[in-house]
Amino acid sequence: ILAWLEFRRVLFRFSSKVSGTITSKVNQCQFDALVSFTYNVGIANLKKSTLLRKVNMNPNDETIRDEFMKWTKAGGKVYNGLVKRRKDEADYYFGKTCQ
Repeated sequence: ILAWLEFRRVLFRFSSKVSGTITSKVNQCQFDALVSFTYNVGIANLKKSTLLRKVNMNPNDETIRDEFMKWTKAGGKVYNGLVKRRKDEADYYFGKTCQ
């Protein structure tokens, strides 16, 4: 139960931060994908990203997919796990796997 409560606390914190940075109308899948992205890269990186600028200009811009895919490196090296994660987030953002 404690792990679940901690997860909810962290989720609420990131959801609140993402909500405070989005100025356009996004759907639930788009919002959830952005929260997942932010949990992984941090709110500071979201705030300075072209991804966020594009979301705020037009949340349905297909080039947003490319912006997710720019975040696949750690320490200057591309990681397959990050490539998969960004692809999954982009697919979710565009409703490909949105439940």
